[in-house]
Amino acid sequence: MSQLPNLPDHAFDKLDNEPDPQFCDFPRFVTHIDDGAIAAVTSVYRAFLPADGTILDLMSSWISHLPAEAAYAEVVGHGLNAEELAANPRLTRWFVQDLNADPILPLPNSTFDGAGLCVSVQYLQRPVDVFREVARVLKPGAPFIVSFSNRCFPTKAVRIWQGLDGPQQQRLVAAYMDAAGLTGIDGYAHTPAGGDPLRAVIGKAA
Repeated sequence: MSQLPNLPDHAFDKLDNEPDPQFCDFPRFVTHIDDGAIAAVTSVYRAFLPADGTILDLMSSWISHLPAEAAYAEVVGHGLNAEELAANPRLTRWFVQDLNADPILPLPNSTFDGAGLCVSVQYLQRPVDVFREVARVLKPGAPFIVSFSNRCFPTKAVRIWQGLDGPQQQRLVAAYMDAAGLTGIDGYAHTPAGGDPLRAVIGKAA
């Protein structure tokens, strides 16, 4: 079943069909965007995530880019590499799960005050299914922030993502959100003359 109307299933194919957990089997203790883009992500998080709330950090790693001054009640992390997640000092607890194999989050309804997904949306093969799950676990009106740049592991990014430019990718993420039932969808762009661009799409749980 296609994730979006008028898009064939093969739009979400990858060049590398190896299961994603195998690709992420060893930890990568690196940052995938430059300092300017990291600052832009942090600024968006500061603006939209309640500083005392319970936060879901989806597709996380050893760093979350959350504002250093925010004392969140809890930050629940998700990712594919346990070693990276264990090294992340912002996570209260975490779990490992391949969302392309199983998009159902092991989390209760209406639990979180906000959620973020940073520089990994391009790897989702069932993005609408995952976004519906995020909407389910968010409290009504809580924000979901999806951010991305122009970097990726090209063999693991889905086909449609690699055929689009930044503004088109932003519209694609907004379409994922709309199909998943998120509301109030808006965008943000940090596009410096030099350095990594950073784009974000923000939607709210109904």
